[in-house]
Amino acid sequence: MLFFFQASTSEIYGDPLVTPQIESYFGNVNTIGIRSCYDEGKRIGETLCSDYHNKYGIDIRIGRIFNTFGPNMCINDGRVISEFIVKALLNQDLVINGSGTQTRSFCYIDTLLEQIIDLVFFNNSLNKNLPVNIGNDEIELSINDLALKIRKMIQNDRIISKIIYKDALFDEPQRRFPNLNKIKEISDFYKHKISIDDGLKLTIEYFKQIIN
Repeated sequence: MLFFFQASTSEIYGDPLVTPQIESYFGNVNTIGIRSCYDEGKRIGETLCSDYHNKYGIDIRIGRIFNTFGPNMCINDGRVISEFIVKALLNQDLVINGSGTQTRSFCYIDTLLEQIIDLVFFNNSLNKNLPVNIGNDEIELSINDLALKIRKMIQNDRIISKIIYKDALFDEPQRRFPNLNKIKEISDFYKHKISIDDGLKLTIEYFKQIIN
């Protein structure tokens, strides 16, 4: 079986006016903003995959990945979970841009991979070439709550990081939460789901090892 998998992203929804985000929603994307090169790059990637399918019959899978985390993330990759964990372990301030009320849903890497594998080998010819959200719809977590959760998991007598606030980032999406009805029809990943708390514990242990 020959197919092409496109690792797309929830960023194609931009700063959504619809929550939870469903695959049929076309998004709310600024074409000239500071984040636009990434958002539009992923959007045109989906378009090209779809065009190749329509013109040449290439079997494609498009997975719109929502925020993912886990061991083996880079210390300086700029993602909010790795950033907060590293800063807390180093007893540095946890910096939140904006009010911290912006939300995300976070999916542990193992759970995400199960969804990708099931999506890739899905054989329903009527739906397999359409975009599918993959991620976690267990909880929509504010950045404030995420910072408090990570600090509490790491905090001890020596490590008491402060949470400070800076200016909001331009064009930052205020909500990120997926509708996962499509992937639930073809995947039983929830049988092996790893909660955000358990996933954070595993991720924190990983960063402890590479920092120390």
